[in-house]
Amino acid sequence: MTSAAANAAPRSAEEQARFEHTLVTMFEEQISFNKLLGLTIDSVKPGDVRGRFAMRPELVGSFLHGRLHGGVISSVLDAMAGLALMVEIAAHHPHESAAQVLHRFVRMGTIDLRIDFLRQGIGRHFTATAKVTRLGGRIGSAQMALHDEGGQLIATGAASFVVS
Repeated sequence: MTSAAANAAPRSAEEQARFEHTLVTMFEEQISFNKLLGLTIDSVKPGDVRGRFAMRPELVGSFLHGRLHGGVISSVLDAMAGLALMVEIAAHHPHESAAQVLHRFVRMGTIDLRIDFLRQGIGRHFTATAKVTRLGGRIGSAQMALHDEGGQLIATGAASFVVS
């Protein structure tokens, strides 16, 4: 961080709210695949990144049992890990404007993803969470979880991203 950035005032509450709104809008509306999944975001606070989506016929992998497709589970957990890292990056750069922080995300990308499928994805809606486990200068890591509407754990994941 430059000395000018270190001396700048942190984002105001208004600027932080604008950043969070822009991040959620980008995530839900501008990332077409997230929109296709029906992913909506409930929280973008450091340490509390949560999203949800409803079961729909387009997301079924086993038509005989009405189970959620494994690719949907993987995609949602991957997306949530990326979002958690974005939130954490913003928290690590409190003196940057919303626009400056959003520009940091241009080069982000998944480099490793592991999903453990624990139970069948059966239900009306699902909640996904992600927490950053490490944020370095070039690589960030997160752990994720997917629960059904009863709170039962469906899948867990771990991901690493290029963040610089």
